[in-house]
Amino acid sequence: MDDIVNPQDAELEEIVLGACLIESKAITLVAGILRPEVFYIEKNREIYAALQSMYRAGQVIDLMTVKEELTRRGKLDFIGGPYALVSITTRVASSAHLEYHARILQQKYIRREAILGFHKLLAQAADETTDIADTLADAHTLLDQLEKECGMSEHLRSMLQLMEDTVELIETRVASNKNGVTGLPTGFNELNRLTCGWQPGDLIIVAARPSVGKTAFALHLARAAASAGYHIAVYSLEMQGERLGDRWLLAATKEVSPAHLLSGALTPSELREVHEASTELSRLPIYIDDNPSVSMDYVRTSAKLLQSKGDCDCLFIDYLQLCDMKSDQHNRNREQEVAQASRKAKMIAKELHIPVILLSQLNRNVEGHPDGRPALSDLRESGAIEQDADLVLMLSRPSLSGRETDRRSGYPTEGLGVIDIAKHRNGPTGEIYFRHDKSMTKLVDYEPDLEWMKKNTTR
Repeated sequence: MDDIVNPQDAELEEIVLGACLIESKAITLVAGILRPEVFYIEKNREIYAALQSMYRAGQVIDLMTVKEELTRRGKLDFIGGPYALVSITTRVASSAHLEYHARILQQKYIRREAILGFHKLLAQAADETTDIADTLADAHTLLDQLEKECGMSEHLRSMLQLMEDTVELIETRVASNKNGVTGLPTGFNELNRLTCGWQPGDLIIVAARPSVGKTAFALHLARAAASAGYHIAVYSLEMQGERLGDRWLLAATKEVSPAHLLSGALTPSELREVHEASTELSRLPIYIDDNPSVSMDYVRTSAKLLQSKGDCDCLFIDYLQLCDMKSDQHNRNREQEVAQASRKAKMIAKELHIPVILLSQLNRNVEGHPDGRPALSDLRESGAIEQDADLVLMLSRPSLSGRETDRRSGYPTEGLGVIDIAKHRNGPTGEIYFRHDKSMTKLVDYEPDLEWMKKNTTR
């Protein structure tokens, strides 16, 4: 009967607390959902209050540290002593579905608040000594509080509020404007000009056929943003972290041969240059996760944990089609799986308010295009990628088509790379050219060769 009057689930409360005690990342997932008062059982409330306080203070959370915090608060004996903490951890095996469990607890708390509030309103309505206008005012206040708890009014804004927020954003852009760049720098001047940098909340798709240079391009972007002081997280599903390290080192050195680096046959001067470059690169705020079995849910959890420490201003995911797309839903085809992963990537960008740069493959149709340039319709396996993306960059290297001169620009194809902004939700589209070396590790803005320009201008 008490469960009906006071909806609650003591076992689920302990499961959530147990996950927070045994997994350091768990509290990050529920901190924005739960408050101590959500817990119905008083001892659970005290434990979560300690966890929340430690999380906000940036302290390490485990059984021993929580025990010490409860002792400091004078609540250890109240919750049942150290044994009670250990007992709670046996309730859970992992933090899987933790956010879902937290939402259930939140709903039960809202139901309790609604029951209590409506009972009070019922008593007030029956009390003829109470002004009915006051009762109605209290009813509106209660509904506002319940809607806020549910998050129903969290994203609902009046036009006045929207305009205030928009003007504040514009003023922030003005204050942070650096040569027209208001977001994270891209590493290419023309790309900066057209995009104003990578913007918070945007999903940027970088698409190309295999071996065109998606990863090399992404590493260049990541290094450029990190060099400007932004914290970058790279999730590499295709390459081992050390292979990414090879590429960054080659990009940061001048005379090191890619063949020598791979074979280990480095000259003394090359080895010295590698050590100097590694020292410089090690200062960059870049975090690399090369777990090959990564899902978008894993990325979201990991990124939220990094952001809680102030270490995540932008995400790179290499690449979409390699993401683990296992789901409880049956009878889903590949296109639906890719669409869901793409949608989740966009949700990560919005939720964390950071740019997410997602690499994606193109289908074979590109090889049949007369000029070798990809189109939005060539995005592999799902049209949802185009729909979710705020910005789609198509990469191509005209030299791979066997031509000596690019059909569109007329530039010589050797070392020529093309970035085609095929979709730009908030700005212009167009083509941008860059130059790369033979190993596709050093990328710079394209400047036509002076001799070539003389020949072509005199024709």
